[in-house]
Amino acid sequence: FQFDHIDRLDIIENKIDMHEIILAERCGEIIGYLKLEYIWSKLPYISLIILKPEFRGRGIGTLMLNYLIEFLQLNGYETLLSSSQVNEAEPQMWHRKKGFVECGIINGINEDGVGEVFFKLNLVI
Repeated sequence: FQFDHIDRLDIIENKIDMHEIILAERCGEIIGYLKLEYIWSKLPYISLIILKPEFRGRGIGTLMLNYLIEFLQLNGYETLLSSSQVNEAEPQMWHRKKGFVECGIINGINEDGVGEVFFKLNLVI
């Protein structure tokens, strides 16, 4: 499985240990992952959720998200951010279904001038 812009195994292992990469595995094979980053070193942001096509729509992304939410809540975080390209209706529906609310758009930030819509999830129980 190719990790987004990360080539060194030691960096990947460190990010897994720090809960910045959450792996989805099946029978020892990596089938997807969630990548977490921190804006201003304190605001958690899901920068990528990816699954092999044959495993999409089976609740695996939701399992990774739920694991992340529990980890963040246990560590005192109150908000989680995520985003999707403005032309990706399905990921936007997924975010809304999971309780995220739209909180802003950056126009023209992606390739071909495509904008990015941002979502926020309240983690306070």
